[in-house]
Amino acid sequence: MHTELQLVLLPEQAETPFLLNKQVADKLVISPSRITRLRTTKKSIDARSFQPKVNITVEVYWDEEAPVMEKPVFHYQPVEGKTPVLIIGAGPADLFAALKLIECGFKPIIIERGKNAQERKVDIAQLNRNKGIDTDSNYCFGEGGAGTFSDGKLYTRSKKKGNTDRIIEIFHFHGADESILYDAHPHIGSDKLPSVIGNMSKTITSCGGEIHFEQKLTEILIENNQVIGCKTADGSVFEAKSLILATGHSAHDIYEMLHNQGIALEPKGFAMGVRVEHPQTLIDSIQYHCKTRGEYLPAATYNLVDQVNERGVYSFCMCPGGYIVPAGSGDKEIVVNGMSASQRNSPFANSGIVVEIRPEDIPAEFQEYGVLAGLKFQQYVENLAYKNNGGLGQVAPAQRLGDFVRGRLSADLPDCSYLPGLISSPLHFWLPEMISSRLREGFKKFDRKMHGYLTNDAVVVGVETRSSSAVRIPRDPETGQHPVIKGLFPAGEGSGYSGGISSSAIDGENAALKVSNWLIS
Repeated sequence: MHTELQLVLLPEQAETPFLLNKQVADKLVISPSRITRLRTTKKSIDARSFQPKVNITVEVYWDEEAPVMEKPVFHYQPVEGKTPVLIIGAGPADLFAALKLIECGFKPIIIERGKNAQERKVDIAQLNRNKGIDTDSNYCFGEGGAGTFSDGKLYTRSKKKGNTDRIIEIFHFHGADESILYDAHPHIGSDKLPSVIGNMSKTITSCGGEIHFEQKLTEILIENNQVIGCKTADGSVFEAKSLILATGHSAHDIYEMLHNQGIALEPKGFAMGVRVEHPQTLIDSIQYHCKTRGEYLPAATYNLVDQVNERGVYSFCMCPGGYIVPAGSGDKEIVVNGMSASQRNSPFANSGIVVEIRPEDIPAEFQEYGVLAGLKFQQYVENLAYKNNGGLGQVAPAQRLGDFVRGRLSADLPDCSYLPGLISSPLHFWLPEMISSRLREGFKKFDRKMHGYLTNDAVVVGVETRSSSAVRIPRDPETGQHPVIKGLFPAGEGSGYSGGISSSAIDGENAALKVSNWLIS
């Protein structure tokens, strides 16, 4: 016999196989020995009460042999010699676009300014030691894009663009842990994601696709408003009549290049703020209503949002048991982001806390840049952070959270996961007032929702500026192409159409389908 059960269990019961087996057997009023297969299909934590529970859905067979489980089939066919499609970047949108193109019978040619994941690790290690930044190989650029070394969270609220389950299945097919198939907030981990990304790249090249690392785009070649190829910094020319542009929102030079080529861009809303780090034990005690978390519960997370002076203030990319990392991509700028390894076992919890910024909010002195005004404002804030770090490379300006809200310099700073180090700085003073004032009020509101959140045991680290792109590259909703340049298909976070790994992957697949439809029409 076969059925699906929904259970509400204690964490120990959900995480211990023989106890889970017993709970299922009791529910079915049978002996545990009669169960032939038990498989978790959904799982989430409910911490609203003082005793956290686990909501779990299981598929169970008993008194019969369970059928062989059919794995999803992806038709990655040989494409050597097939019609080429250029893909600029090697982030989630790009890799998933390449895989979908292979399924459609086209040859993807990926052009990536950074290095492969293994070589990239060396540059990131140097960055974490504050030994300098390689502007083309860092947390932002290289195989897998910004997501490779910044967590691998796959949860997305965007369900309208495509099949999220398919994206997760492809990650699992390429080596991600089975847990991502059923966790409510699936997460691969920055320690495991590089190998998964590497396996995806191997699939692409084994089918005849190409990946060219350390090739920086400098020009899209266009004739009569039609893409004919692209040129890279070393003078190489790649020819094709279609090009998927998915470089990520940190590739500021690409926006400048497009603007200089006369390719239309649009301003869009974005967000900037800081990254806040608490002791994980404090977040656990607040969220789980207990002094200690216990071994069967994961590191607690949170999601906070409120309105301050008609603008949203919210948490972004919350990393339980994680680390703050240097996420800049250029000299003389400080940018921070967060990541977690698969076990989420760091003693710290961090999250971006950012303020909504609309195009009309951008100060007047940046408006002369037109559609690039938001981009220039981002760069200004990143440069401000660098100017306030004492000239110490990637050392980040920081302030105790309580001191930030009260408007006073911190005499000292708590321990922090940020490896290049911190320097005490009055962020409340030098951050633009439109950001700092809303952050201060936002933190007070957050403390009412999570009593104990606003504490001097937490540290504010500056600055978090890359939560989303300040520029959108327009595209026709039907064809997926730029409205003027035929064969140019903007996609992913950098083009302003997605946010996070899963939604970018979906957007990449959708772009590939648009390319396929156009090429065969």
